Amino acid sequence: MKANLQEDRGINEKQDIENIQNIIQNDFAFTLKSTCLDENYHPSSKTRLTTNFANLARGANRQQNLRNALNMINNRFNALAHLDNPKADRYLLELEILTVTMSIDDKNGSNDLPMIEVLKTNIIDRKTGQQIEGVAGNNYSSYVRDYDFSILLIEHNKNKSTFSIPENFGDLHGKLYKCFVSSATYKEHFKMSPIICLSVSSNKTYTRTEYQHPVLGFEYLQDQYSITDEYFSKMGLKVRFFMPPNSVAPMAFYHSGDLLADYTDLGLISSISTMETFQKIYRPEIYNANSVAGKIYQPSLKHEDYSLTRVVYDREERSRLAVEQGKYADEHFIKPYKSLLKQWSANFIL
Repeated sequence: MKANLQEDRGINEKQDIENIQNIIQNDFAFTLKSTCLDENYHPSSKTRLTTNFANLARGANRQQNLRNALNMINNRFNALAHLDNPKADRYLLELEILTVTMSIDDKNGSNDLPMIEVLKTNIIDRKTGQQIEGVAGNNYSSYVRDYDFSILLIEHNKNKSTFSIPENFGDLHGKLYKCFVSSATYKEHFKMSPIICLSVSSNKTYTRTEYQHPVLGFEYLQDQYSITDEYFSKMGLKVRFFMPPNSVAPMAFYHSGDLLADYTDLGLISSISTMETFQKIYRPEIYNANSVAGKIYQPSLKHEDYSLTRVVYDREERSRLAVEQGKYADEHFIKPYKSLLKQWSANFIL
């Protein structure tokens, strides 16, 4: 009996090793689905509901919300792309929602898991009729990131007097991101690497430098790295902070390669106009403040001198849904594939 158990265990271990080797050899299969983000957009059942644009597209004011947000984006784009654009109406920015699904083949069959959602910009030049490829990465969100920040990090610090970060925090997420960006699926659809533009950290201090980029504006330096900076560094991304012309606060631009040389001015403008609009809606205390950031700047969500946009946004719902979707990732991805993911992560080399 004991010999049979050992033999069965050996067979199972061999099968597990073969499954792991198969995943490591083939990595994961990614599928990309595109949905137009316009005033008629309705979130699908598979959309991450914490995503900014999905939040705007629900409720009685959903269509007006989307229309107002898209108008804000286009107005900001034309204000920044002012060359040979006297009426500030030359360009139209179209937005695509890109939903990335990852397929895993194991001994239980094939499973498709929603992983990442981003916005991609497409620029229409009304004067020439040309369609210009914009930048992907806007509004970046992922289920594993929800799990890391809303489940793992909180559980790790529960009942602790001193805040700390779990060992290997962000390692798996970083490797999954690198795997996707280096995949044939990504290369088939995009010519440039993503730019992920986020709000600056409310517990860090930023100092303006003398360097001024014609599109990105004044560069700021941060006093120390944030948890998000460290987390994104594991995705192979560096960060620089710029306050674009006529903005009131700097934004964080996460990128690989050279932020200043690898992208066109119109591409950078597409990211700025898109993400600054969402930040004005989501964090008006910082990005729709009535005063401009000074040479030394510390953002605060408790700032009271700001204006509201004409867009309804539920921040409390967003925080609650982040926890729910972190639990989803835990139940459908982290726990079921724990051993496979551990082995894949240990052997992943890019």
